[in-house]
Amino acid sequence: MPKKPKHPCAYPGCNQLVDGRYCEEHTKVRNSQYEKYGRNPDTRRRYGRAWKRIRDSYVKQHPSCELCYEKGVLVQTEEVHHKKPLSEGGTHDRDNLIALCKSCHSTIHAHRGDYWHSR
Repeated sequence: MPKKPKHPCAYPGCNQLVDGRYCEEHTKVRNSQYEKYGRNPDTRRRYGRAWKRIRDSYVKQHPSCELCYEKGVLVQTEEVHHKKPLSEGGTHDRDNLIALCKSCHSTIHAHRGDYWHSR
């Protein structure tokens, strides 16, 4: 199947051709801006350096998406998800975590209504 043609980076004033939304340089800038201005400060506090260490060690032990693995498909882990969200009293304990691919992670949040606030 042919690939889609590249298009200009969505960052204002950048004409670099990319496959995704932003070029590599501006992806870092946008992520930094999101962390600084777009993310809720309470959420930011919960996901600090300690979370990164916990996440990295969990991914080493669970290199494949746990939901896809149950279906017999091997997909690399891209996200570590809290079964019970921290905002609802969940913790970073290993029994509250699950390794997921982006597709499974998005599906879980879509079913919960987290992205569209339709609870």
